[in-house]
Amino acid sequence: MDKTTMAAALFDKRATEYQERFMNQEGYHDTFDFFCRHIPQKQPQILDVACGPGNISCYLLQQRPDFRITGIDLAPNMLILAEKNNPGADFLQLDARRISDMNRTWEGIICGFCLPYLSKEETRQLIKDAAAVLSPGGIFYISTMEDEEDKSGLTRSAAGDELYMYYHRADYLSAYLEESGFEMLWLVRKVFPGNDGALTTDLIIISRKRN
Repeated sequence: MDKTTMAAALFDKRATEYQERFMNQEGYHDTFDFFCRHIPQKQPQILDVACGPGNISCYLLQQRPDFRITGIDLAPNMLILAEKNNPGADFLQLDARRISDMNRTWEGIICGFCLPYLSKEETRQLIKDAAAVLSPGGIFYISTMEDEEDKSGLTRSAAGDELYMYYHRADYLSAYLEESGFEMLWLVRKVFPGNDGALTTDLIIISRKRN
């Protein structure tokens, strides 16, 4: 079982707990609003990568009811919750590393905290894939936990669950976006206390595919 599949199995097991903890994404509303404002099309096609219980989709649809959202996730129980939370959206089981298999074009892609479960190489490929399936001028949103790469590794929760976490840095993410044909619109960091009391830095980058 690779590390991403291992993460999906854990999120499937803890889907309801995750929803209870993270359904409210108030701390990121300003970034979601920015994403919404920069998609001028009416009834645009939006892909929510690693959608979880549909928490981000739910907020986006409150701001832009015209969004035509398709959410993907590897955890079946997350998809069940996402469908309940967003009856007007479509959800299907698919690996974030296979978005090009969908053979569709999108006006926006939002990828909220999927990168902590993708390696540096997988992240670079995801950015390339996003560039390939976004329409010209399409908006790409990514968020991750920022720290030095050597901090990445296996973590264990108080309940004994194991999860491999990858940390990423803004410098190489920005370089990957540039090489794939994106222009950066906004980079923002948000600092929050972690479970152990230490501060964690969340990194959000919103970019546009060049025409």
